[in-house]
Amino acid sequence: MNFEKNKIIITIGLFIIFTFYSIILYTSVYKNDQSTNDTNHDGKLIWQKYNCGACHQIYGLGGYLGPDLTNEYAKRSEAFIIAFIKNGNNTMPQFDLTDQELHSLMQFLKLLDSSGSSDPRTFKINTNGSIEQE
Repeated sequence: MNFEKNKIIITIGLFIIFTFYSIILYTSVYKNDQSTNDTNHDGKLIWQKYNCGACHQIYGLGGYLGPDLTNEYAKRSEAFIIAFIKNGNNTMPQFDLTDQELHSLMQFLKLLDSSGSSDPRTFKINTNGSIEQE
């Protein structure tokens, strides 16, 4: 009988914790400091359309065949990145993107670069699940 009583107490306790955490999570306001526009959104869609994440990473998440591209925009010139995308190399295929697609993709990479470092070990995880850089 004591075992059943403990199960009920634990279940009620977990329910109260879950409810409290849900209230905190859904009542906290997410503050987005990054301004986004349609070009950045289009760049993200191009990233997804050509499945760039299969080989490349953003913030350490994605494939491992190519480099993490979060901060690559600051390391290379835009002309270099465009030439690399158009011509490819031994491990990266060449892509036949339109000028508009290339522009949108460059704006997306520029936004990623301006968002901070790509090393997730330096991120602070907030109680609501969002992250910040320390």
